[in-house]
Amino acid sequence: MTVKIESAMVMAAGIGKRMRPLTATRPKPLVRVAGKALIDHSLDRIAAAGVEHVVVNVHYLADALEAHLGGQAWPFSIAISDERGQLLETGGGMVKALPQLTGDPILIVNSDNIWTDGPEDSIQHLARHWDGERMDALLLVIRQASATGHGGKGDFHMDPNGQLSRRKPGRVAPFVYTGIQLISPRLLDGAPEGAFSTNILWDRAIAAGRLYGVSHMGQWFDVGTPAAIAPTEAALAGG
Repeated sequence: MTVKIESAMVMAAGIGKRMRPLTATRPKPLVRVAGKALIDHSLDRIAAAGVEHVVVNVHYLADALEAHLGGQAWPFSIAISDERGQLLETGGGMVKALPQLTGDPILIVNSDNIWTDGPEDSIQHLARHWDGERMDALLLVIRQASATGHGGKGDFHMDPNGQLSRRKPGRVAPFVYTGIQLISPRLLDGAPEGAFSTNILWDRAIAAGRLYGVSHMGQWFDVGTPAAIAPTEAALAGG
């Protein structure tokens, strides 16, 4: 059974240091890739999945990002979670935005990656595998060999049931997190105050046996630096 996703959060508050000098005058989500702003790639996929409400967090050059979001007609309602006063990182950002988000599970998407669908819509692929009885979070992961533009040694191991565990120090893990996940609001129960990483929540879920993954069947591009833009555009143009 495919669960209905009522709302989504797009993580867009980062400073974009790795994307300099392109982020000297614009926030990273507004860097253009393949003819449109990075964040619009994510928002278009969220719209295609039928999500009704989206919250975007803002910090660096927030006025420009708000103007961009407000200047377009979206098929969902859109709200801002303002982090101008303090950048809260990924975990703290979710905690601050939670009062504006509805439903269970909630979709969380990073604004600095681009993906294409495989045999089915990738967000609906996640929704079809969601099991709130067993899961506090369900991450869309991709095999490291297929993670275009991504460096590193991988993030997770995944067992045959989809349960995730961390890469061991000094080892390589086969799966990379795509920046797309479903979470239950209970993942945030008892969360730290202020700025903190989602990794804290994931580690707690791993310890409880409640962090799961599902493998992405389409293409995925980590567009974190200026050098990643041209190869991403070439791959997208080639289908």
